[in-house]
Amino acid sequence: MIDIITSQMSFVSLLSFFAIGAIGSLILRKNDQLSNLCISFFAIIGSIWGLIFSISSLLTGHSLSFVVNKSAYKFLSLSFNIDLLSSFFIFVISLIVLFCSIYGIGYVKHYYEKYSIGALGFFYNIFIIGMLLVVSSSNAIFFLIAWEIMSIASYLLVVYDRNDEKNVKAGFLYLIMTHVGTVFIIISFLLMYKFTGTFDFVTLKSNVNSIPLYIKDIVFVLAVIGFGTKAGIVPFHIWLPSAHPAAPSHVSALMSGVMIKTGIYMMIRIFLDILQPIPIWWGLALLILGAFSALLGILYALTEYDIKRLLAYSSIENIGIILLGLGSTFVFTSLGAKSFALLSLIATLFHILNHAIFKSLLFLGAGSVINQTHTRNIEKLGGIIKYMPQTAFFFLIGSMAISALPPFNGFFSEWLIFQSLFQGIALLGFHAKCIFIASAGALAFTGGLALACFVKAFGTIFLARPRSLEIIHVKESSISLKIGMFALAVLSLLFGLFSGYLINIFEKIGKSFDGFKNISSFVSSSSNQTIAVGEKFASVSASVFFILFVSVILLVIFVIKYVINRKQRIKIGETWDCGTDLTSRMEITATGFARSLVIIFKGILKPSIQHEIEYDDSESRYLPKSRTVVLKMHDLYQYYFYQPLQKILTGLSMRIKNIQSGNVNAYILYIFIALAVTLYSVL
Repeated sequence: MIDIITSQMSFVSLLSFFAIGAIGSLILRKNDQLSNLCISFFAIIGSIWGLIFSISSLLTGHSLSFVVNKSAYKFLSLSFNIDLLSSFFIFVISLIVLFCSIYGIGYVKHYYEKYSIGALGFFYNIFIIGMLLVVSSSNAIFFLIAWEIMSIASYLLVVYDRNDEKNVKAGFLYLIMTHVGTVFIIISFLLMYKFTGTFDFVTLKSNVNSIPLYIKDIVFVLAVIGFGTKAGIVPFHIWLPSAHPAAPSHVSALMSGVMIKTGIYMMIRIFLDILQPIPIWWGLALLILGAFSALLGILYALTEYDIKRLLAYSSIENIGIILLGLGSTFVFTSLGAKSFALLSLIATLFHILNHAIFKSLLFLGAGSVINQTHTRNIEKLGGIIKYMPQTAFFFLIGSMAISALPPFNGFFSEWLIFQSLFQGIALLGFHAKCIFIASAGALAFTGGLALACFVKAFGTIFLARPRSLEIIHVKESSISLKIGMFALAVLSLLFGLFSGYLINIFEKIGKSFDGFKNISSFVSSSSNQTIAVGEKFASVSASVFFILFVSVILLVIFVIKYVINRKQRIKIGETWDCGTDLTSRMEITATGFARSLVIIFKGILKPSIQHEIEYDDSESRYLPKSRTVVLKMHDLYQYYFYQPLQKILTGLSMRIKNIQSGNVNAYILYIFIALAVTLYSVL
């Protein structure tokens, strides 16, 4: 039975469900309701089948390799290799797609009679197919085709709400950056092909010794830029804060929770699986990039008042955390410390899964609020917990998980990354030790800033008084939206409580790599869900944290109900307000909450203040009708790197266009020169 589930036909069936959903939604495009049901039905069935397929592969250790078309030209073969790493990513994709698709049943309704639901369903399902093909392809050319399918489909989803000019601009920026990244990826594959004569990943791995060391270094740099652009690594992140908020919220959850992880998948695949052995500086470089991405990501998130941009910047932060784990893996691998490398890889995979869950939950929660309030500006919200208590509860769980508070899942994966960094501090020489110390400090500092960021987000959105009259008309989310959020909230808790079982699965995935086979693991878990690193180094108990968490909640409820309320009589009356009416304008704002931290990091954030004053024609300019102060931040890399680069490229393009003289003979000469240069480079 297991062989049937993990067979070639089973995987083809998995892709077919989403293909039927894509085509069916187009056929039914004239009926919004039927098209929506078609989108969700086949996406839900496909994701359930994907979970069955991937879980069966992970539990049995079964791998699957096959070629669809045996072409005379090997580089055209549609070859698949689904090992345990691919199965893990198929599991993550399927898990998030399942609950996002359930959520989408109700969320998509506000697009009825406004945009084509059939087009949304087509691109949504094609996007999922693209992600599945990316993590299962075993040929560089086939991978690039799948990469383009995923990128183009996600671009069309970003610009789906095309009536908003900001969405169109965000999509254009995303399209440019993703194809710039693709160029670097293509060059890296061509370099490996030049020395191995193959685009097949398995054959590349067996012929890797024919690639010179300096070419490996070049491939590493190119691949980090190419895949790092998709992952949102600083400084290649500028598309992400604009593109993710522009897409429909359940698509934003998929892009942030899953799509950006495909870049991490390919880094693991190429560096850890194919290009072995690797030099130590690769890992140290990833640690530095991870530390900067984590710190800058959460700093910019802390200053945001657009809830979806805040979450998008937070994704950059978590990609940085993942890179800290992956960089540690590379450093330990290059030094031959395989047990420590396995610990770091387990932590990396665990945080990939955890981030997918709690970030999707937060995007779905934000989408529910936006769907009711029609604004992403958290300065205009407040008091929503009274009208959307269940959504507020789900968002609170996601906020606690992403802030790495026990007993939720985010705590345990970040704790393991800390342990791997501590091992590097204890094991390595001076220079590498300094980088590990700085990385551990960056991770600790990031954790504190993340907690402040989501205290701001939750408090400003759900607590205090409403900041606009529209809030009183807000209603709780529909049942499908609540099911999607509820399931992810439960998983955020369960994957924390049962993290010990998950670690055993991650260990199995890690040991599937050639360099990690038959080594003893440095991390273990017991039947009571106690996770231990080394024999006497560090341990943490999920069950104890859960008991303490529940005990604290019960104690607070008991004290409030039976101690405070019995001794004090609560009197309700008007608050003395110095003769003025109490309004929501007297509440602390999200901008005010973050102001002290903005001042501390003003050298990086470059805050600027803009005054907007509106005067009444009948009044003096000394008595303005309204006065608004807007605090804006400059993205460091966009301001000092991308904008100057844009000016240079624009000027260069204006000069180059002069060669378009309209003379056909000149164009033929250009073609001849290009062909001559190409032939010379090939020969």
